[in-house]
Order: sequence, then C-alpha cells, then structure tokens
Amino acid sequence: MLALSAFAAGLLFGLGLIVSRMADPEKVLGFLDLAGRWDPSLAFVMGGAVAIGALAFALARRRNTSLLGAPMSWPAATGLDRPLIAGSAMFGIGWGLAGFCPGPALVAASSGQPKAWFFVLAMLAGMALHSIYTRRIAART
Repeated sequence: MLALSAFAAGLLFGLGLIVSRMADPEKVLGFLDLAGRWDPSLAFVMGGAVAIGALAFALARRRNTSLLGAPMSWPAATGLDRPLIAGSAMFGIGWGLAGFCPGPALVAASSGQPKAWFFVLAMLAGMALHSIYTRRIAART
C-alpha cells in the first residue's frame, strides 16, 4: 500500500508540474528573469505549494505515524552550515541556467525533451560525485 500511495503522490506531483508549466524551462526562466520580461505567474504556483506544504507539515508534526501507519521520520539537522549554503547556491545557479530543478526535469525528460535529458544526466553525475566525496570525507574521519 505504501508503494501505491507513493506512486499516486508522484503522479499527482508530476501532473501538477505539467499543469502549472513548471516543467517548461522557458516559463521558469521567464519567472527568474527579474531584470527583463518577468513572468510572475509561477510565484502564485510556488506560494500555493508553500502554503499547502506548511499546513501539511504542521499537521504531520502532531502525529507519530503517517496516515498509512509508517513511522514519521524528521531530519536531525536544523541549522545552516556550509554544505547547505553551497548546495543551495549550486541549485539556484543550475535552476537559473537550465530552467529545471530535479522534479520538473524528470517530468520533462519523461516527455522526451532533449534539454531535460542532459540536465538529468548532469544531475546524476553531480549526485555520484557528491556520494564519492562524502564517502572519502567519512573515511578520513
């Protein structure tokens, strides 16, 4: 049942990205172009997502298990550190250059957009490099 609910949530998320045009890099780049022909429409999409997410997290924090009975698991780290700030900066730079972030890139790649495939390959390479780096750091300590 957990796998089915995860699939349904992913499908709903992907459909939301398509309907809101978040998987369209031109639309996203128009939103990020504050000094040019700025398109503010995605701000409403993001604002709605943040509001719904904040409500969902507020309700979830009151529970010990999910609606399907799985234990709730929350991140242990709560502060800002150098890796978080560096990762956020790299995310923003990549989003601004390509017009994709990971979720929309996977949706766009599944629809056959070549630009999205290059982004997804670069994203996977970055994830692999990060994994190698963190394993080496952990081995030294």
